[in-house]
Amino acid sequence: MNWKMADPLMAEAAGRIIIRLNDAGYEAYWVGGCIRDELLGRPVHDMDITTSAKPETVMSLFPRCVPTGLQHGTVTVLEDDFPFEVTTYRTESGYADHRRPETVTFVMDVKEDLRRRDFTINAICLGLDGRLIDPFGGAEDLRRQLIRCVGKAEDRFDEDALRMLRCVRFASTLAFRITKNTWRGLLRRRDGLAHIAVERVLAELTRIVEGPRPLTGLAMLARSGLLARGKAPFPWTGEDL
Repeated sequence: MNWKMADPLMAEAAGRIIIRLNDAGYEAYWVGGCIRDELLGRPVHDMDITTSAKPETVMSLFPRCVPTGLQHGTVTVLEDDFPFEVTTYRTESGYADHRRPETVTFVMDVKEDLRRRDFTINAICLGLDGRLIDPFGGAEDLRRQLIRCVGKAEDRFDEDALRMLRCVRFASTLAFRITKNTWRGLLRRRDGLAHIAVERVLAELTRIVEGPRPLTGLAMLARSGLLARGKAPFPWTGEDL
């Protein structure tokens, strides 16, 4: 794969991890934001890898690694001093706190792993051969400049209410439109933001305001009524925009 928007040394190091996993008999792909940004021609700052290998196998294959999230299948592998999150294919269930899954099950089908992700533009894998695995049409949504949830929007926002703010952030920073079904799902589930820690909400708001189109993001927040439904309600209407 010829990466154009990533540090070539980082891409080469990630490729070696994928090769090593493949040579050991496991599937492995680049996944998520790095694919999205490469396809958009935006700088790629980090690279995540998804694999059929379980965490203990990943740790046995790479001498320099950190068990950063074993309960969720994530191991941080250090290759040429670049950190890469390597995560086992998984499904999730039981989001009692509207943020973290209570149950994680490792699976062998990468498409099942992609099914749990938030938006189609983040649910794309890329192999060493340059072939995309894109079961939910994320590449087409990138072309059409759309933000669309994977599957039913209400379900994705029930699982993790912070995704509603991420939805607004992606739409504003990328100058994309939010599809009608995703926007309606956001409005139906917006009360769930009350379950999210103020610090996490602030982090997303900061990224919106510091992004390239802050007024667009703030206008969407005003229309959504999200800020009035957080743990620290901020009933701002956007009238002064």
